[in-house]
Amino acid sequence: MDVSRQQSTASDDAGRESGPAPERGPRARTKRLMLETATRLMQAGATPSVSEVAEAAQVSRATAYRYFPSQAALVQAVVDEGLGPILTWQSTSTDAERRVADLFDTAMPRIEAFEATFKAALKLSLDQWARRQAGTLDGEPAFTRGHRIDLLKDAIAPLKAHMPPRDFKRLAQALSLIFGVEVLIVLKDIWGLDSRRTMSVAQWAAGALVRAAVAESIGEGGGIDPITTAK
Repeated sequence: MDVSRQQSTASDDAGRESGPAPERGPRARTKRLMLETATRLMQAGATPSVSEVAEAAQVSRATAYRYFPSQAALVQAVVDEGLGPILTWQSTSTDAERRVADLFDTAMPRIEAFEATFKAALKLSLDQWARRQAGTLDGEPAFTRGHRIDLLKDAIAPLKAHMPPRDFKRLAQALSLIFGVEVLIVLKDIWGLDSRRTMSVAQWAAGALVRAAVAESIGEGGGIDPITTAK
């Protein structure tokens, strides 16, 4: 993993994101400095605390905690920054399989570019789970994950009117297994695949799941027209 390349990508992308006009003034600059510093640290593989980011950014701890009252809030902000255009993804297609393929085409390269950041966030989630199990998490705010739920439900939205709610939800849940940084952990870290093969396998699996769900619904009289769902 080329950490320096990832750090550069994070810094460049942070300044180019489209959306509402950025806040201005000293408070906005301080918050941006905190985010950029936290992103740099997470792209290097760390899962920093608010105090560690404050020290690295040369900001007082009191000031840092006014912007990010907990490590979970800080990491969530960095994750959202890394997700960038994925969070505003939209498709005009009415074909569920094509929409899913488009979402994967948009999201997976971005997720790989910020791989270290998302792995650091996953590490925090797992660490909190372990401490919760041990009863040592105390009152620390939980780091929550779940953007993929809304994204995947949106991707398969054309099927919603043609599937029982249980089946629609199950398809979204199945797709969530192959969408996100966990896919990189399995296919790159465990299987040793390169980026191209990783994306190919993820896309193949996603398409297979959608087609299987559609075929099952047709077989059960779910009302899906195979012509309108074909590519």
